[in-house]
Amino acid sequence: MDLGLQGRGALVCAASRGLGRACAFALAREGVAVTIVARGREALEATAAEIRAATGVAVTTVVADIATTDGRAAALAACPAPDILVNNAGGPPPGDFRDWSRDDWIKALDANMLTPIELIKATVDGMMARRFGRIVNITSAAVKAPIDVLGLSNGARSGLTGFVAGLARKTVAHNVTINNLLPGFFDTDRIRAVVGGQAKAKGVSYEEALAERVATIPAGRIGDPAEFGAACAWLCSAQAGYISGQNWLLDGGAYPGTF
Repeated sequence: MDLGLQGRGALVCAASRGLGRACAFALAREGVAVTIVARGREALEATAAEIRAATGVAVTTVVADIATTDGRAAALAACPAPDILVNNAGGPPPGDFRDWSRDDWIKALDANMLTPIELIKATVDGMMARRFGRIVNITSAAVKAPIDVLGLSNGARSGLTGFVAGLARKTVAHNVTINNLLPGFFDTDRIRAVVGGQAKAKGVSYEEALAERVATIPAGRIGDPAEFGAACAWLCSAQAGYISGQNWLLDGGAYPGTF
C-alpha cells in the first residue's frame, strides 16, 4: 500500500535507537524526509547514515536533549514546519515512589508530558493551515495497564494522554490527527532496563525476570521494533485521516481487557 507520504517531512524525537529509530526508518521508506533528534551524536549519526543508505531520503540530525528548551529550539530550527511529528523520549527510571523527590517528578513530567505538549504547540497550527498533519506520541502500555515500578512513567504519560484526548477532537477537522502508540514489550534498551529493575526488586536473575514477562505475552515473544515503526508509518498515512485521539496498544495481546 502506498501511504501517500512521498515528499512529506517528519520530526522524530529520540530517534537514534529503539522505537524512535524504527519509526524514522519506516517513514523514510515511504519517502519522508526525516529530521532525527537524540542526545548522543555517535549513535544518531550512525542511524542517519543507515537510513540514507537504505532509503535515499534526506536525513537531518540534531544532537540535543528534546526535554530542554534549548533542545526543542534546535529541533524546531532544523525542522520548523513538519508534516509529521513523532514525540518520543526515554522513560524515567523504575523504582519505589517513596524514593522519588519532587525533582524526580518534575523531570518525568518535563520529558514525557510537557515536552510533547510544547512540540505540538509549536507545530499544530502550521499543520492545520496546510491541511495535513500527523502527530504520534509514543507513550507506553503502562498507560492502559500500569506497572507498579513505573510510577513516574504511569503518571506523566497518563497526563499527556488526557491532554491529547481533548485537543485531537479539535484538530481532526483540519486533517490533523493526534494519536498515541502504546508499546508493550519490545526489544529495546528501555525494556532491558525495566526488566533489570524488576529482577533486582524480586531478587532473581535478569534471565528469570525476562522469561517471567514473556510468559505473560500471548504472542510468546518480545516485539520487533520494526513492527512498531510500521504501525507508526501507517498511522501517519493519508489513509489514516479518520483516526484521531486514539490509544493504539501494541503488546502481543498481553492486555487482558475488552476495552
